[in-house]
Amino acid sequence: MLPIHYTEADPATARSELTIMYHVVAATRNPAKISAITRAFTDVFGPDQCHISAAETESGVADQPMSSQETLTGARQRVSNARQQHPEADFWVAIEAGIDENQTFGWIVIENTATRAESRSASLPLPSTIMDALRQGQELGHVMAGLTGIENIKQKGGAISVITEGLLTRTSVYHQALLLALCSMRHPLYQQATLR
Repeated sequence: MLPIHYTEADPATARSELTIMYHVVAATRNPAKISAITRAFTDVFGPDQCHISAAETESGVADQPMSSQETLTGARQRVSNARQQHPEADFWVAIEAGIDENQTFGWIVIENTATRAESRSASLPLPSTIMDALRQGQELGHVMAGLTGIENIKQKGGAISVITEGLLTRTSVYHQALLLALCSMRHPLYQQATLR
């Protein structure tokens, strides 16, 4: 059973039902990531069922992780830090963007008091000119801002939006991975010890 916060229904509605409200801590202040988290939790739990709060957390890895494992480690560390800051929450969520070989992607980590779910987003191949700059220690957001003139691009559509010409954004790609992680936490097949 998932932990929940209950709040009494508004007495003006003359209903005696209790309303379920989940407290979700997003281990980020990035608007694109918070938007993806909000959309995914709304899709899974319904409108007005979750309160999303942002927490500034450290990843413990490089600003631009350069492997899948480093990126996953960063997401796990952000969730751990968010749990320490807000132990009263029902869910803690981190999205860590990274590079693996020549592709950008994000690792999603979601925890509640009982379990952890992880999912990797779709990957976008990057051109060699961008990869050369990343291998020299630059961060993808800064490289893309320099190439496009879009300030704070990583807090908007990101490289994904530029390269797909708006067909996809950081938010849309992270949204799908968040749904996959959340659904694996809720579906009964994941609760069964063995399949028959």
